Formats: sequence, C-alpha cells, structure tokens
Amino acid sequence: MTVYFIGAGPGAPDLLTLRADRLIRSCGMCLYAGSIVPEEVLANVPPQAELINTARMPLDSITETINRAHQSGIDVARLHSGDPSIYSAVAEQARRLTELGIDYEIVPGVASFSAAAAALGHELTVPTVGQTVILTRVSGRASAMPPGEDLKTLGASKATLCIHLAAHDILRVVSELEPNYGADCPVAVVAFASRPDQVIVRGTLRDIAQKVHHHGITRTAVILVGEVLAAEGFPDSFLYSDDRPRDAEGRTIPCAH
Repeated sequence: MTVYFIGAGPGAPDLLTLRADRLIRSCGMCLYAGSIVPEEVLANVPPQAELINTARMPLDSITETINRAHQSGIDVARLHSGDPSIYSAVAEQARRLTELGIDYEIVPGVASFSAAAAALGHELTVPTVGQTVILTRVSGRASAMPPGEDLKTLGASKATLCIHLAAHDILRVVSELEPNYGADCPVAVVAFASRPDQVIVRGTLRDIAQKVHHHGITRTAVILVGEVLAAEGFPDSFLYSDDRPRDAEGRTIPCAH
C-alpha cells in the first residue's frame, strides 16, 4: 500500500501529468480538498473508489483515514492543488505517515505560479532584466513567516516575486514592496489560473490594489511583481547566440574560468 501525494495542477484537468492521471484511475481511495481542487480533476476517479473531501477535516482525521486504507491494503491518491513542493502541507502529513510506517510517494504537478506565467504569456527570467524568481507569501491566515522572509527584506533584491496566498492583503503587499520596486513597477494578479473562470489583472504597484478590489479577487491567486513583466529591448538569450560553444549534439561546452 502506498499514499501518492499528487500535484493536481492549477485546475485545468488536462494539465494533470500522465502519471497523476494513471494513479487517480487506479487508487482505491482518493482524498482531495474540495475548496481548491475542481471537480473536473476528479472525473477519472474509479466509481468503486472511496472519494473523500478533506476540506473540513483536521490533520488527525485525515491521518486516521489514510491509516484505515493502509490496514486494508488500499492505495491512496492524495490530491494537492498545484505542485506538492510549494505550500501543499505535505510535510506534516509525510511526518505522520513515516511514524506509522506507511509508504508514500510524491508526484509533481504544474505549479500555480507556472500556470499564472503561462496565462500572462511571460517568461519569468528575462536576459539582463531578471534572472531570479522568489516564491513567497505573507504571514497572516497561515503560519508566521520566518525572520528575514518578509516582503520588505526580499524586495531589496528587486528579483521577480511570485507571491502566493496574499490576494486578500493586496494593500499590505503594495505598501511593503513599493519602497524597493517603485510605484511604477509592473504587477500582474492571476486568479484561478488555467480554469474557465480565470481572471487576469495587470497594473503597477500604484494601481494594482484598486484593480484587484474592483474584480473582487481575494483567493486562489498569484501576485507577480517585477520588471520582467514589461521588459522590452533586451538581448537574445545566450542559448541562441552564435558565440555559444557547442558540441556535436548542440549542447553548450563549458568554458574554463
């Protein structure tokens, strides 16, 4: 018996990986958070499988449910939105499964920030403009942020920021970033990326809060901040350069420094 922590992607069912789809079709129990995993993602759960919405279940109850499946030798598909490596709360579950001697495997999925960038039609790393992406959130509803990971501190780098779980607090986000990025820094907020009800709001730190409030966006959104969102006139990537030394297969030949 194995518990599969499956990245269910940002919402569009056709963004599930082939491995995720295969496991969803084969497991005898499927756990999902109904508040963030769309019903369309559950379309291929077998009719005979036990389907459980964990949205209002405490962690101990979820663990007990998984242990029940373990005792019966039933594989479990545990669906998490986006990719399990980011804000999925897999670590707490994995710790308990290890204590119980239950095997688990993590199946990666399409992350919400990737889906948001795709919806915007942007690469988040642009030559000479931005080569660093920081994935973060703000303290508040979830656990407190560790020291030194507040937006004001992270913003000193002026790297591209992908801020999760913060749309409800957009005024605070703006106030903490504006001193480092400036009021004219491009911002985009993508809610429900890849879903039919996807909403994209573009602006700057000067006006993005007003626009977000106008659209009523408070959850299931990613805030992207950085000059890469409006970059123009930048040089082509070294990947396409005729000066790039390549081997017979076209791979870059490392240069001695």
